[in-house]
Amino acid sequence: MYRYFKRAIDITVSFVAILLLIPVFILVAIVIKIDSKGTVIFKQERIGQKTKKFYIYKFRTMVSNASLIGPTSTAKNDTRITKVGLFLRRTSIDELPQLWNILLGDMSFVGYRPGVKENYSEEDLNSEIFRVKPGLTGAAQVNGRSNLSLEEKRNYEKEYAKNISFITDIKIFFKTIRVIFLGRDTN
Repeated sequence: MYRYFKRAIDITVSFVAILLLIPVFILVAIVIKIDSKGTVIFKQERIGQKTKKFYIYKFRTMVSNASLIGPTSTAKNDTRITKVGLFLRRTSIDELPQLWNILLGDMSFVGYRPGVKENYSEEDLNSEIFRVKPGLTGAAQVNGRSNLSLEEKRNYEKEYAKNISFITDIKIFFKTIRVIFLGRDTN
């Protein structure tokens, strides 16, 4: 029952947020185009619920040929990140296009953060993590984010999938707001 309620909230809130944020989307698109060559939106294949592949959308924060000159994950002082991209990442504005992923049903507001297939072991792909939809935020993001080891992240993701509830989602949502506004772990 909660999954239907959660989906209804996802549709309603993402739709309203997209409408309200249109001016921000336009402004960010202009600034990205002024700052560097390339597309405004970065699209990458990720692993979703039931290990189904989908494309995640983000504002582009790296030089346009970043995948040709480095790994899929980024380091803290990655020289491929643009000046505007650094600000977008620090404020999490780069994640706003994922509201489309939520509206389309590929993601939810709260879940595990979807990664590229290469970042998951066979054991991970067969775990309870993929029983739920990936999220814009999740337990690992509010409990250390990139300061966590891969094992710690997976433990948070598994624990969330086992104990998904409205209360858990609300707690993670409000912790996310606190983390964003306090500017912790801005990698």
